[in-house]
Amino acid sequence: MKRIALILCVLMPLAGCGVETAGTAATAAAAKKQELEAGKQTMQQFQQKLDQANALGQQRAEQATDK
Repeated sequence: MKRIALILCVLMPLAGCGVETAGTAATAAAAKKQELEAGKQTMQQFQQKLDQANALGQQRAEQATDK
């Protein structure tokens, strides 16, 4: 009985480390996901500005040829 208690005393802290590691990994994954979403949003905003600049450039080119 004492052996079982001793084994449990040794193994219980090790099991806790695994839970902590899993929690840390989940937190890191959530942070990466948030970073990825922010990057996608930045890329979409850049694409919109680029499209606007291209449209404006085309308008100016058409106005210049109309003169």
